[in-house]
Amino acid sequence: MKKAIRIQQYIALLSVVLFLCKMLAWYLTNSVTVLTDALEGIVNMVAGFLGLFSISLAARPRDPNHPYGHGKAEFLSAAVEGTLITVAGLVIIYEAIEHLIIPHELEKLDIGLLIVAGSGAINFLIGKLAEKQGEKLNSMVLVSAGKHLATDAYSAVAIIIGLALLMVTKNKYQWLDSAVALCFAVIIIRTGYKVIRRSVSGIMDETDMVRLQSVIDVLQNNRQPQWVDMHHLRVLNHSSRMHVDAHLTIPWYFKISDAGAEIKQIDSLVKANYGERVEVFIQIEGCVPRQCPVCAVENCPVRAHAFNEQEKWELNNIWRASRHGAEADIV
Repeated sequence: MKKAIRIQQYIALLSVVLFLCKMLAWYLTNSVTVLTDALEGIVNMVAGFLGLFSISLAARPRDPNHPYGHGKAEFLSAAVEGTLITVAGLVIIYEAIEHLIIPHELEKLDIGLLIVAGSGAINFLIGKLAEKQGEKLNSMVLVSAGKHLATDAYSAVAIIIGLALLMVTKNKYQWLDSAVALCFAVIIIRTGYKVIRRSVSGIMDETDMVRLQSVIDVLQNNRQPQWVDMHHLRVLNHSSRMHVDAHLTIPWYFKISDAGAEIKQIDSLVKANYGERVEVFIQIEGCVPRQCPVCAVENCPVRAHAFNEQEKWELNNIWRASRHGAEADIV
């Protein structure tokens, strides 16, 4: 988490420097396209420092008021960032339409082009680094910041093309300035929507299907005969912390110490694959006679029915609340 905070600090400080550069470019060129890039810089600054606050808050340990930690602060920060991105896109549309109606004289486009190109290159490099580290550290703030900066860089390419065309045509087609800005606005609003959508899914504890399938595969591939059944599996991601909880069915005659050993084995298995910042909660249940056909325990002293076949743990059955095999019609 300290690494994520350090990266976000760099992003926040960089956003201030780039914003000042973009404002200088707008002052020199009087271009609405460059102005849109500068407005995006304001969003970058707010999002950068807001992200730094939320990622620092998310790093706090659990307490009595927040038993699952403070990880959802990152989702709230990302939601605000997505909203700011969208608002910036709407402001750009307004400015572009106004400049279409009332054209402005453009100046020093060559200097503006160089500043925008330099800012775009820096944003692209930092954005890709932040996104990569965010995925690695499971940080929603870094992923959102990375996507935001990368989008800013892609938009800079469109701005550069627009400014270059204006330079070549010697400002003959000034409407190109607003046209490029409108295209830029659409990209920004689309990015804002994606960030908001992902943050809302995190706040609502929407399942990460890829991560859930990965956990299921790990459990199934390392399944032990005494793990008669597993159901009610839940996998949640809160910041860099992952929560896994499930109901595990084991032979009913196991001692408490035996049950504890099975829980410890699953805990070690999950952490070996997903790191130490995983919390595993397993509720133990004793098997029932109707589950004998799916129980692979050899030489079971109380087996009531012959073993048939284990029911494979899959995405469509392990999340359900009911036991597997217990519904079998055995007389």
